Amino acid sequence: MSEPSERTTHDEPDAEAPTTGIHPFLVLGAVIVVAAISTWLIPAGAFDREEVDGQEVVVEGSYQAVDEAPAGLTDVFTSIHLGMVEAAAIIFFIFVVGGAFGVMRRTQAVEVGITALAGRMRRSQILIIPILMLVFGIAGASFGMFEEALPFVLLLAPIAVRLGYDSMTGTAVVLVGVATGFMAAMTNPFTVGVAQGIAEVPLFSGIELRAVMWVTMMAVSIAFVMVYASRVRRDPARSLTRAADARAVRADEEAGVDEEDPRLSMRQAAVLLLLGLSLVVMVWGVLAQGWFMTEIAALFVAFGLACGLIGGLGLNGTVEAFGEGCREMVVGALVVGFAYAVLQVLSDAAVIDTILHGVSSWVAGAGAAVAAGGMLGVQALMNIVIPSGSGQAALTMPIMTPLADLVGVDRQTAVLAFQLGDGLTNILTPTNGLLLAALALAKISWFTWARFIWPLILVHAVIALGFVLAAHLWIWPGS
Repeated sequence: MSEPSERTTHDEPDAEAPTTGIHPFLVLGAVIVVAAISTWLIPAGAFDREEVDGQEVVVEGSYQAVDEAPAGLTDVFTSIHLGMVEAAAIIFFIFVVGGAFGVMRRTQAVEVGITALAGRMRRSQILIIPILMLVFGIAGASFGMFEEALPFVLLLAPIAVRLGYDSMTGTAVVLVGVATGFMAAMTNPFTVGVAQGIAEVPLFSGIELRAVMWVTMMAVSIAFVMVYASRVRRDPARSLTRAADARAVRADEEAGVDEEDPRLSMRQAAVLLLLGLSLVVMVWGVLAQGWFMTEIAALFVAFGLACGLIGGLGLNGTVEAFGEGCREMVVGALVVGFAYAVLQVLSDAAVIDTILHGVSSWVAGAGAAVAAGGMLGVQALMNIVIPSGSGQAALTMPIMTPLADLVGVDRQTAVLAFQLGDGLTNILTPTNGLLLAALALAKISWFTWARFIWPLILVHAVIALGFVLAAHLWIWPGS
């Protein structure tokens, strides 16, 4: 059997070809233009808002037309800067994480460790996929992990390549795992918690159904990724990222990693130990201390500094490696600002509330069962223009709650429809800046990712609709 790294290095001419696909800036630039054009077609309107338990929510029935303010040519260009400003916290978080991992990569600890691991796990390495996906799925379902998963893409994309799969597999382990858990969450405070609070149902009630839903969707997601990974393992030509991965393997070889007899030095072993300890501290901080991007970024600054010193880079070498890591993150970081620019255009033109008002009015005119399924579709649509889970709950649930009462749908079912609709397109919609950031870090174009993920999204949509209808008809029948 050939070595895992050799399975991703191809002799075909197209292995040297540049990565194909449209640049993410162009993708989002086109979306910004479409959003700007839509502001000339969609009437401006707004709901009144009030603060409830520290959360700003809309007042149901308060929608009214406001002065038209369609986006002009100047607005298209200024929205990019405004989007960058709005997304500054996320952008600089990505830079810091990239810088820290740049230091770690300079020590070659991960490259040597992965090569050694690949040689020892030839027969059982496929088990890494379900184990890691379950970990990410539990994190997404319990405490709402999503943005925090971004650093793991930097780790697992190259690990998957070194194990004989491809960077698509490693990226999918992280994104599909955490997004599926987030969508089918049992105690996610940012989606289930906020939505149930607004709908005035007991916090985290209905956990039994959500547990069944989580198991079902995680099983489907794990099977999907494992089938793809197995196909790539058997036939590397079926990889969607084979050319880029082949170049990455050659870069590792040029860096001097010994493929035949990789051995970790004491310094490299200490770096890997420090990495594991830092990830444990991050999970503890998020769960027990309520850490978010600022605290996690501080942790990675400390990790990068300690990593460089332990790895023998010295202070100057450490900061040079940190700067190089930041430079590699430029596209992945700035793409978040482009995504926020889309929302800036729609928000400034006051058309988001109009979209919500229109789709909710359509749902109100349908029968109860159709309305329950329609709520799922509405929430999936709103997730495109409001990628924040808690933000979407604050905007939509004050409208969907009385609407559910009106059409005979139980409020628990309305919350379930929100939860599933919000999560359904998190790893597909091009307005989700963190998705595009993760893809940029893994050097995967959005179009390549969409080609990979759309069958799973379709299956998830069918399962989600089935659970919503089952909940409405048999578990929480409406009045």
